[in-house]
Amino acid sequence: MVSRRENAEETRHRRQVGEALRRWAEQGRSSGVVRVLQRHGFGTVATGQLLAGTAEGDRVGTVFEGTLDAVALPLLTSAVSTPGTANGHVTEPDAVAAGLACSGGAQLLGHPLPAPAAAALGVALVDGEPCALASTVDGSAVLVAAGPGLADVVGTLGATEVDEVALARMRELAWVGASATEQGDAAGTPVLLDVWVPVTTMLIVGRGAIGAALAAQCGLLGWVARTETELAPSVVAAKELTAADVLVLLDHGPAFDAVLVELLRSGRGFCGALGSRHTQQARRRRLRAAGITEEELARLHGPVGLDLGAATPAETAVSVVGEVLAVRRGRSGGPLATAAGRIGG
Repeated sequence: MVSRRENAEETRHRRQVGEALRRWAEQGRSSGVVRVLQRHGFGTVATGQLLAGTAEGDRVGTVFEGTLDAVALPLLTSAVSTPGTANGHVTEPDAVAAGLACSGGAQLLGHPLPAPAAAALGVALVDGEPCALASTVDGSAVLVAAGPGLADVVGTLGATEVDEVALARMRELAWVGASATEQGDAAGTPVLLDVWVPVTTMLIVGRGAIGAALAAQCGLLGWVARTETELAPSVVAAKELTAADVLVLLDHGPAFDAVLVELLRSGRGFCGALGSRHTQQARRRRLRAAGITEEELARLHGPVGLDLGAATPAETAVSVVGEVLAVRRGRSGGPLATAAGRIGG
């Protein structure tokens, strides 16, 4: 198994693949994918590499920075209708020129992706939801799981027992919080599992020491921190946030309510705002006047953070990310000593 955090560029590529898969499914077009079944060498590379295409020659994504296109692209063409595998090797000079650490070889699996599975996977990748693609190693059966807990399942690997074992393993991998690729056995059936867990982007809107402390916390968690201090770029950035992302509004100015309006209406991500209780009450009155419904307003965490008695910017940042994590995991954020559930995860 290979498991690691994705960087922002890899996340952008995943979303491009997702948009294409969703569009092709909506258009009723057949699609296929090429995935990495086995590899040796190459050094550290992204997990869950995916090349997708249609019978008409459209393609998106890449495997090993395009160094295996000589075998990957013909395999993709046939994969739209027929499963198959292909082997390829990359020399040291070609690998290094493409940005890979060293030479290597791989066995690639190409297989059809039925429209319902393509649509489910595409939507999840675009929306920043956790998702997973499982197939038998011969590519004859496909299953997609998406959403919180990978609860939304489309397709089958051929038998209920196989599906249950594969889903349990993919959910276990997703819970770790990093994308992963694994080949294994599910109730006697060899399977290939790709799990994509999006990297969180925290949009910090406003100036000050708390913003810097939040950015530092993001670094510790492997999240991407983006700071905006002006209204217009802040609203644009909020439009780009997905279900995996976080907004923390530091600025108390009424004009910045527009950033909250954008995210609250979208229904995506975690939406938090700093400020005293008086500031929060005034902000909520303005949001209601701007047409935000009570259901939408319930998504606003304000004052954002757990009740830790935080007295410094660094402590406030810990409080904020603590609430984000607690909300994601469905926890209260209280002491473990008095908690009734599992201690870890």
